[in-house]
Amino acid sequence: EHPVPVADGDSGARRGRRAPRTLALSDLRPQVAKFLRPGFPAPARPRRGRGRPPGPDPRHLEPGAFFAREPRPARVPACETRPSAHEVIRKRLLIDGDGAGDDRRINLLVKSFIKWCNSGSQEEGYSQYQRMLSTLSQCEFSMGKTLLVYDMNLREMENYEKIYKEIEYDALAKVIQHHPDRHETLKELEALGKELEHLSHIKESVEDKLELRRKQFHVLLSTIHELQQTLENDEKLSEVEEAQEASMETDPKP
Repeated sequence: EHPVPVADGDSGARRGRRAPRTLALSDLRPQVAKFLRPGFPAPARPRRGRGRPPGPDPRHLEPGAFFAREPRPARVPACETRPSAHEVIRKRLLIDGDGAGDDRRINLLVKSFIKWCNSGSQEEGYSQYQRMLSTLSQCEFSMGKTLLVYDMNLREMENYEKIYKEIEYDALAKVIQHHPDRHETLKELEALGKELEHLSHIKESVEDKLELRRKQFHVLLSTIHELQQTLENDEKLSEVEEAQEASMETDPKP
Protein backbone atom coordinates (compact mmCIF):
# COMPACT_ATOMS: atom_id res chain seq x y z
CA GLU A 1 0.00 0.00 0.00
CA HIS A 2 1.27 3.44 -0.90
CA PRO A 3 1.16 6.09 1.84
CA VAL A 4 -0.72 9.29 0.98
CA PRO A 5 0.30 12.58 2.67
CA VAL A 6 -2.63 14.46 4.26
CA ALA A 7 -2.88 17.52 6.49
CA ASP A 8 -3.50 17.10 10.20
CA GLY A 9 -5.73 19.95 11.33
CA ASP A 10 -5.28 19.48 15.09
CA SER A 11 -1.51 19.33 15.13
CA GLY A 12 -1.24 22.16 12.62
CA ALA A 13 -3.58 24.31 14.65
CA ARG A 14 -1.53 23.75 17.80
CA ARG A 15 1.75 24.68 16.12
CA GLY A 16 0.22 27.46 13.96
CA ARG A 17 0.86 25.61 10.71
CA ARG A 18 -0.32 22.49 8.91
CA ALA A 19 1.78 19.39 9.51
CA PRO A 20 1.54 16.57 6.96
CA ARG A 21 0.84 13.08 8.11
CA THR A 22 0.78 9.77 6.24
CA LEU A 23 -2.43 7.87 5.57
CA ALA A 24 -2.56 4.37 4.11
CA LEU A 25 -4.74 3.48 1.13
CA SER A 26 -6.72 1.08 3.31
CA ASP A 27 -7.94 4.04 5.37
CA LEU A 28 -9.54 5.55 2.24
CA ARG A 29 -11.43 2.40 1.26
CA PRO A 30 -14.52 3.15 3.41
CA GLN A 31 -14.81 6.61 1.83
CA VAL A 32 -14.31 5.14 -1.66
CA ALA A 33 -16.87 2.42 -0.97
CA LYS A 34 -19.37 5.09 0.10
CA PHE A 35 -19.11 6.75 -3.31
CA LEU A 36 -19.39 3.38 -5.07
CA ARG A 37 -22.81 2.54 -3.59
CA PRO A 38 -25.53 1.86 -6.19
CA GLY A 39 -27.67 4.94 -6.82
CA PHE A 40 -24.99 7.40 -5.74
CA PRO A 41 -24.09 9.84 -8.55
CA ALA A 42 -20.67 9.40 -10.09
CA PRO A 43 -18.15 12.15 -9.35
CA ALA A 44 -17.48 14.70 -12.07
CA ARG A 45 -14.61 14.03 -14.38
CA PRO A 46 -11.65 16.33 -13.64
CA ARG A 47 -10.38 18.70 -16.28
CA ARG A 48 -7.46 17.83 -18.49
CA GLY A 49 -4.14 18.40 -16.77
CA ARG A 50 -5.66 18.46 -13.24
CA GLY A 51 -5.70 14.78 -12.37
CA ARG A 52 -6.59 11.44 -13.83
CA PRO A 53 -10.19 10.31 -14.28
CA PRO A 54 -11.51 7.96 -11.59
CA GLY A 55 -10.56 4.40 -12.38
CA PRO A 56 -12.18 1.10 -11.42
CA ASP A 57 -12.59 -0.15 -7.87
CA PRO A 58 -9.15 -1.41 -6.71
CA ARG A 59 -10.84 -4.08 -4.59
CA HIS A 60 -11.99 -5.99 -7.69
CA LEU A 61 -8.69 -5.78 -9.61
CA GLU A 62 -6.07 -8.46 -9.89
CA PRO A 63 -2.50 -7.80 -8.75
CA GLY A 64 -0.67 -5.71 -11.32
CA ALA A 65 -3.86 -4.74 -13.17
CA PHE A 66 -4.24 -1.45 -11.30
CA PHE A 67 -1.23 0.04 -13.07
CA ALA A 68 -2.18 -1.34 -16.51
CA ARG A 69 -2.60 1.35 -19.11
CA GLU A 70 -6.09 1.61 -20.53
CA PRO A 71 -6.50 2.16 -24.28
CA ARG A 72 -7.24 5.75 -25.13
CA PRO A 73 -10.52 6.38 -26.94
CA ALA A 74 -10.29 7.57 -30.50
CA ARG A 75 -10.48 11.31 -30.84
CA VAL A 76 -13.40 12.65 -32.80
CA PRO A 77 -12.58 15.59 -35.06
CA ALA A 78 -13.97 18.90 -33.89
CA CYS A 79 -15.72 19.44 -37.23
CA GLU A 80 -17.85 16.31 -36.61
CA THR A 81 -18.93 17.19 -33.07
CA ARG A 82 -19.36 20.93 -33.50
CA PRO A 83 -22.76 21.78 -35.06
CA SER A 84 -22.79 23.99 -38.10
CA ALA A 85 -24.21 27.50 -38.13
CA HIS A 86 -27.13 26.34 -40.26
CA GLU A 87 -28.11 23.70 -37.69
CA VAL A 88 -27.81 26.20 -34.83
CA ILE A 89 -30.04 28.73 -36.60
CA ARG A 90 -32.53 26.00 -37.51
CA LYS A 91 -32.75 24.77 -33.91
CA ARG A 92 -33.13 28.30 -32.62
CA LEU A 93 -35.93 29.01 -35.07
CA LEU A 94 -37.68 25.76 -34.16
CA ILE A 95 -37.38 26.41 -30.43
CA ASP A 96 -37.63 30.20 -30.22
CA GLY A 97 -39.79 31.04 -33.24
CA ASP A 98 -38.83 34.47 -34.56
CA GLY A 99 -36.19 35.00 -31.88
CA ALA A 100 -38.30 37.02 -29.40
CA GLY A 101 -38.00 34.42 -26.62
CA ASP A 102 -41.75 33.78 -26.35
CA ASP A 103 -41.38 30.04 -25.78
CA ARG A 104 -38.78 30.64 -23.10
CA ARG A 105 -41.05 33.13 -21.32
CA ILE A 106 -44.00 30.74 -21.47
CA ASN A 107 -41.87 27.89 -20.10
CA LEU A 108 -40.58 30.19 -17.38
CA LEU A 109 -44.15 31.20 -16.54
CA VAL A 110 -45.22 27.56 -16.26
CA LYS A 111 -42.23 26.77 -14.04
CA SER A 112 -42.98 29.80 -11.86
CA PHE A 113 -46.60 28.68 -11.55
CA ILE A 114 -45.51 25.19 -10.50
CA LYS A 115 -43.07 26.65 -7.96
CA TRP A 116 -45.80 28.97 -6.67
CA CYS A 117 -48.16 26.00 -6.22
CA ASN A 118 -45.44 24.03 -4.41
CA SER A 119 -44.13 26.95 -2.34
CA GLY A 120 -43.85 26.19 1.35
CA SER A 121 -43.59 29.65 2.88
CA GLN A 122 -45.56 32.82 2.29
CA GLU A 123 -42.50 34.83 1.29
CA GLU A 124 -41.50 32.28 -1.34
CA GLY A 125 -45.07 32.20 -2.67
CA TYR A 126 -45.17 36.01 -2.86
CA SER A 127 -41.85 36.15 -4.71
CA GLN A 128 -42.99 33.49 -7.16
CA TYR A 129 -46.28 35.39 -7.59
CA GLN A 130 -44.43 38.61 -8.41
CA ARG A 131 -42.18 36.72 -10.80
CA MET A 132 -45.25 35.25 -12.52
CA LEU A 133 -46.78 38.72 -12.87
CA SER A 134 -43.53 40.05 -14.34
CA THR A 135 -43.27 37.17 -16.81
CA LEU A 136 -46.95 37.53 -17.71
CA SER A 137 -46.51 41.25 -18.39
CA GLN A 138 -43.54 40.45 -20.62
CA CYS A 139 -45.63 37.89 -22.52
CA GLU A 140 -48.47 40.42 -22.92
CA PHE A 141 -46.01 43.05 -24.11
CA SER A 142 -44.50 40.60 -26.60
CA MET A 143 -47.98 39.63 -27.79
CA GLY A 144 -48.95 43.28 -28.27
CA LYS A 145 -45.72 43.90 -30.14
CA THR A 146 -46.38 40.88 -32.35
CA LEU A 147 -49.91 42.13 -33.11
CA LEU A 148 -48.56 45.55 -34.02
CA VAL A 149 -45.98 43.96 -36.29
CA TYR A 150 -48.75 41.85 -37.84
CA ASP A 151 -50.87 44.95 -38.54
CA MET A 152 -47.82 46.70 -39.94
CA ASN A 153 -47.13 43.76 -42.26
CA LEU A 154 -50.75 43.81 -43.48
CA ARG A 155 -50.52 47.52 -44.23
CA GLU A 156 -47.19 47.03 -45.96
CA MET A 157 -48.70 44.28 -48.11
CA GLU A 158 -51.59 46.57 -49.10
CA ASN A 159 -49.13 49.35 -49.84
CA TYR A 160 -46.99 47.00 -51.92
CA GLU A 161 -50.04 45.85 -53.89
CA LYS A 162 -51.01 49.47 -54.53
CA ILE A 163 -47.49 50.34 -55.65
CA TYR A 164 -47.42 47.24 -57.87
CA LYS A 165 -50.68 48.29 -59.54
CA GLU A 166 -49.37 51.82 -60.04
CA ILE A 167 -46.19 50.46 -61.59
CA GLU A 168 -48.25 48.21 -63.87
CA TYR A 169 -50.48 51.13 -64.86
CA ASP A 170 -47.43 53.27 -65.62
CA ALA A 171 -45.96 50.52 -67.78
CA LEU A 172 -49.25 50.18 -69.70
CA ALA A 173 -49.45 53.96 -70.11
CA LYS A 174 -45.92 54.03 -71.56
CA VAL A 175 -46.85 51.29 -74.02
CA ILE A 176 -50.04 53.14 -75.01
CA GLN A 177 -48.16 56.40 -75.52
CA HIS A 178 -46.03 54.78 -78.21
CA HIS A 179 -49.17 54.30 -80.34
CA PRO A 180 -51.18 57.16 -81.98
CA ASP A 181 -54.42 58.55 -80.63
CA ARG A 182 -57.57 56.47 -81.02
CA HIS A 183 -59.61 59.23 -82.73
CA GLU A 184 -56.83 59.89 -85.22
CA THR A 185 -56.52 56.18 -85.89
CA LEU A 186 -60.28 55.92 -86.51
CA LYS A 187 -60.15 58.89 -88.91
CA GLU A 188 -57.26 57.32 -90.80
CA LEU A 189 -59.12 54.01 -90.98
CA GLU A 190 -62.23 55.77 -92.32
CA ALA A 191 -60.18 57.61 -94.96
CA LEU A 192 -58.48 54.39 -95.97
CA GLY A 193 -61.88 52.67 -96.24
CA LYS A 194 -63.17 55.38 -98.58
CA GLU A 195 -60.01 55.17 -100.65
CA LEU A 196 -60.35 51.39 -100.91
CA GLU A 197 -63.97 51.77 -102.02
CA HIS A 198 -62.97 54.31 -104.70
CA LEU A 199 -60.19 52.05 -105.90
CA SER A 200 -62.58 49.10 -106.05
CA HIS A 201 -64.90 51.15 -108.32
CA ILE A 202 -61.95 52.08 -110.54
CA LYS A 203 -60.97 48.43 -110.70
CA GLU A 204 -64.47 47.40 -111.76
CA SER A 205 -64.56 50.09 -114.49
CA VAL A 206 -61.13 49.07 -115.76
CA GLU A 207 -62.17 45.40 -115.82
CA ASP A 208 -65.34 46.29 -117.78
CA LYS A 209 -63.34 48.35 -120.25
CA LEU A 210 -60.80 45.58 -120.62
CA GLU A 211 -63.56 43.06 -121.32
CA LEU A 212 -65.04 45.42 -123.95
CA ARG A 213 -61.65 45.87 -125.61
CA ARG A 214 -61.13 42.11 -125.55
CA LYS A 215 -64.44 41.62 -127.39
CA GLN A 216 -63.63 44.36 -129.87
CA PHE A 217 -60.22 42.85 -130.52
CA HIS A 218 -61.84 39.46 -131.07
CA VAL A 219 -64.25 41.01 -133.62
CA LEU A 220 -61.34 42.75 -135.29
CA LEU A 221 -59.39 39.53 -135.55
CA SER A 222 -62.36 37.66 -136.97
CA THR A 223 -62.93 40.45 -139.53
CA ILE A 224 -59.28 40.41 -140.53
CA HIS A 225 -59.42 36.65 -140.88
CA GLU A 226 -62.51 36.88 -143.11
CA LEU A 227 -60.93 39.64 -145.17
CA GLN A 228 -57.80 37.57 -145.60
CA GLN A 229 -59.88 34.57 -146.65
CA THR A 230 -61.73 36.74 -149.17
CA LEU A 231 -58.50 38.07 -150.60
CA GLU A 232 -57.12 34.56 -150.95
CA ASN A 233 -60.28 33.46 -152.76
CA ASP A 234 -60.05 36.45 -155.10
CA GLU A 235 -56.44 35.64 -155.90
CA LYS A 236 -57.36 32.05 -156.66
CA LEU A 237 -60.19 33.16 -158.99
CA SER A 238 -57.93 35.60 -160.76
CA GLU A 239 -55.32 32.91 -161.27
CA VAL A 240 -57.96 30.53 -162.68
CA GLU A 241 -59.23 33.17 -165.07
CA GLU A 242 -55.73 34.01 -166.22
CA ALA A 243 -55.04 30.34 -166.80
CA GLN A 244 -58.21 29.96 -168.88
CA GLU A 245 -57.38 33.00 -170.96
CA ALA A 246 -53.90 31.75 -171.57
CA SER A 247 -55.20 28.37 -172.66
CA MET A 248 -57.67 29.94 -175.03
CA GLU A 249 -54.98 32.02 -176.67
CA THR A 250 -52.75 29.07 -177.23
CA ASP A 251 -55.46 26.86 -178.80
CA PRO A 252 -55.61 27.10 -182.74
CA LYS A 253 -58.76 28.30 -184.52
CA PRO A 254 -60.69 25.77 -186.67
